[in-house]
Amino acid sequence: MLTREENDLLTRVGPETPAGELLRRYWHPIAIARELTDDSPTRFVRVLGEDLVLFRDRSGRVGLIADHCAHRNASLLYGRVEERGIACAYHGWLYDTEGRCLETPAEPADSKFHLTVRLKAYPVQQFLSLYWAYLGPQPAPVIPRYDAWVKEGERRVTVRPLDCNWLQMMENSVDPAHLQILHQGAGTNSRVRLESTTRGLTDVVDRFEFDELPYGIMKRRLYTNGLVDEHPLIFPNILRHQGTQIRVPIDDTHTMHFSISYRALKEGQIPHADDDIPASYGKPHKDPPDGLYPYARYTMADVAAQDYMAWETQGPIADRTVERLATSDRGVVMFRRMLREEIARVRQGLDPRCVVRDPDHAMIDTRLTQSVAEYFGRDRSPVAVGS
Repeated sequence: MLTREENDLLTRVGPETPAGELLRRYWHPIAIARELTDDSPTRFVRVLGEDLVLFRDRSGRVGLIADHCAHRNASLLYGRVEERGIACAYHGWLYDTEGRCLETPAEPADSKFHLTVRLKAYPVQQFLSLYWAYLGPQPAPVIPRYDAWVKEGERRVTVRPLDCNWLQMMENSVDPAHLQILHQGAGTNSRVRLESTTRGLTDVVDRFEFDELPYGIMKRRLYTNGLVDEHPLIFPNILRHQGTQIRVPIDDTHTMHFSISYRALKEGQIPHADDDIPASYGKPHKDPPDGLYPYARYTMADVAAQDYMAWETQGPIADRTVERLATSDRGVVMFRRMLREEIARVRQGLDPRCVVRDPDHAMIDTRLTQSVAEYFGRDRSPVAVGS
């Protein structure tokens, strides 16, 4: 278990919080790129506890700046995009993508007052049909070239908001034991006759292993029939599992879940261009949105909905002062230690793990092809498949 102070250290993500400053050293997806159009050129974004507006001006430049105008705090979401930037709908103060104020229309014609006004602004890049933002100190690193993102293949993006802290989702990524219990009736597992729903498919696993790697933690299940299932947590907020799942904190109690699937190309198949990858919002997993999880029950098994239920029902921020960790939670303990170590590096002015500076770096191999799914057709022994 953790103390209240230790829990806050790892979960709070706002400006000047320890975990927030760590997460600000990385690029994060914030929106589906096609959402910015000529008819709808602005979009509200809340990320790492900051209220921002994403916009594309009429010159085609994309900016991410503080949502509230410096004048009287009106939201710039309703601003008018122009050739040089976005003008506040209230009094016309005009800002460019760097947050600089270019005009204050009601001031005298010779006024230089606008030169004293500037909003917080962050760099934006388009990648994998998403807009990504960097909220940390300059110079900005590059977006890492992980194999799941750049290796030739077919990709699809799905986005869902979740009502819980980001750490609950990431700890699930190094929790191998839940698979055989939570997902015991889902997918191919539903064909397995179970002796006990309490034990689920636990008895087909011989042991769990965890290895610390330069880019994170490799979680591994070794099955009694000799099969091995492994996929890594990529530090700080990515699970690589038949693609990637990126968990971007909206604030302390909400997270945006970006799932980027990957499949090898079939013979003759032409992949989508980087800016034309299909991207959409996933179906709701609760009904109503603040209600129950109908698709999480074992009689209506949906792997994603089951995970969301497990993450969200821990509470907006899980109370780790009352938890009782067991031997299968070694990966959770390892990840928390890694977070504390990298927070300490940031406090020392150093780059944390997985920050990449070289724009020409080689593709980072995360063992994209290593998955128990490879073995289907070779061995039909019961093997739980999921997260």
